[in-house]
Amino acid sequence: MTDAVHPRILKALRAEVSPFLAMDVMAAARDRLEAGGRVMRMEIGEPGFPPPRLAVEAAQRMLAEGGTIGYTDALGLPQLRRRIARHYKDAYGLTVAPSRVAVTIGSSGGFILLFQALFDPGDRVAITMPAYPPYRNTLKALGITPVEIPTRESTRWALTAEQVEEEHAREPLKGVLVMSPGNPTGTVIDAATFRPLAETCRRLGIHLISDEIYHGLTYDGVTAQTALAFSDEAMVVNSFSKYYGMTGWRIGWLILPEDLVRPIERLAQNFFISAPMLSQVAALAAFDATDELEERRAAYARNRARLIDALPAMGLDHFAPPDGAFYLYCDVGRLTNDSLAFARAMLAETGVAATPGVDFDPQQGGRYLRFSFAGAEADVEDAITTLGAWLKQR
Repeated sequence: MTDAVHPRILKALRAEVSPFLAMDVMAAARDRLEAGGRVMRMEIGEPGFPPPRLAVEAAQRMLAEGGTIGYTDALGLPQLRRRIARHYKDAYGLTVAPSRVAVTIGSSGGFILLFQALFDPGDRVAITMPAYPPYRNTLKALGITPVEIPTRESTRWALTAEQVEEEHAREPLKGVLVMSPGNPTGTVIDAATFRPLAETCRRLGIHLISDEIYHGLTYDGVTAQTALAFSDEAMVVNSFSKYYGMTGWRIGWLILPEDLVRPIERLAQNFFISAPMLSQVAALAAFDATDELEERRAAYARNRARLIDALPAMGLDHFAPPDGAFYLYCDVGRLTNDSLAFARAMLAETGVAATPGVDFDPQQGGRYLRFSFAGAEADVEDAITTLGAWLKQR
């Protein structure tokens, strides 16, 4: 058939959304593995452990008992919503009504719901540079304008109230999105920075969204603050993917102001119907797996310490030690200003996979790489040894 009979598909502008390069690197690593090559995975933010035993057993039990696995309420199983609300009392000493909890299809589903409920096409939403790439890409795909505000290692990559106020005065912002601990930097926003940021957003009528997906993963006595400690109007996004190690179960949650619950529910009903029931049952059990999860956090801490010690010996000594998450964002500017090409060469020549900084910061990211230390300890040790030998030859 010719194009005259079957014209080329006319795509919407959102179909041209930029790729999430970490996923592209992951695909390249998979291709190398399938071709018989060796890969040391430091490119993706995925725990190198299976899901918590109690979560798996809860799912297996439901399947064995032949229970119906169907739709749930759009906002999630009531018992899971209650347990998430209790988590805020246990972890932060805050009272959160279960009615303010919405269970989502991962944090990604939560962001889509929030962006659709809060912003119209053309609205301006401040994010940091560097930042998790799907913030920028999803906002653009929805016709919302991401306003990328540069942050610096010297201030531990934190967005400040002063920067928000300055940008808002230049042209009004409708929203501000922050993450703590951060991806790719692993740094935490301390209370002295977070409180005035939340107060400024409230005073200026700007929606504050706080991505807290890496809460539970902090080191060296650092504590991650929830935005809810500083503002009841803040919207919190979290997930069972990182601390709980349940990436493929695709289950997350939102904490919402009461007047946003019904709009989010209506959107969820139409977009997703509900999050997967089996995943919700497993997630409920994961809250009781603290001992197992803390053992895993200790393994991440050991991997973190290895990287912090090893990278300077390779000549890579320009980084802010991460407070949390499982990433180290390293300045490799003495070696390259093209982190994408450098990451490709590193994978091809050594089998070590890392994510290029341009994924997180289109302007300055050419001189950065993000190393994930979420993998097994032996794999991280092998990657360090292999990378060190390779860099000595460059």
